Amino acid sequence: MSESKLSDIDFTQKVSRLPPLKLPLDPIVEKLFEETLSRGGHILNLHMTNAHAPRMSKAKRPLTHALRNDCDVARIYRELAICRTAQIVGCDYEVNHHLPLLVMAGATQEQADNLPNWFDNRHLYDEKQLAVLAMTEEMMNNRGEVSDATYAQVEKHFSPQEIVELLYNSTTYYGNGLFMKALRLQKDTPDKKAAPGKF
Repeated sequence: MSESKLSDIDFTQKVSRLPPLKLPLDPIVEKLFEETLSRGGHILNLHMTNAHAPRMSKAKRPLTHALRNDCDVARIYRELAICRTAQIVGCDYEVNHHLPLLVMAGATQEQADNLPNWFDNRHLYDEKQLAVLAMTEEMMNNRGEVSDATYAQVEKHFSPQEIVELLYNSTTYYGNGLFMKALRLQKDTPDKKAAPGKF
């Protein structure tokens, strides 16, 4: 269950390399936080870290909302791309939040558990899932390069729009992972969840 109001939240805690937020909160940040609470989410350590740059935090919000709610490609494939990206980057913060979303989106717990070694456990995934995982793996490990053979498999299963959406999800979360690692973002407690978006 979400926090009921901002006054319940301890903003004096240090959640990254940055100092705690200064109070009173910037009006932009206060509005963003209230909107998060209204959607059933908690104020996460990521939100408090982003809030040190209110205008950037506000600018980033519409893209995050679109990735969660405005894509045509099914959520399971987006979460596969996000989770595998986070694992490759080594961002435990994102893995912690998105593996449960992957299962909520329709993946089995066995698929989620074996994602770090998906190639050796290919029998657990269907052709579309394997296409997403192969593209994500190549792109993240080869500085964006994806082989023609791998791309052909993706193109066989996904429309041009869906491919763009998948790539926006994985590349956005790649950048997020680097950002979080650089600032040594602390994991949220298990009770704190992001607003889940559309499934």
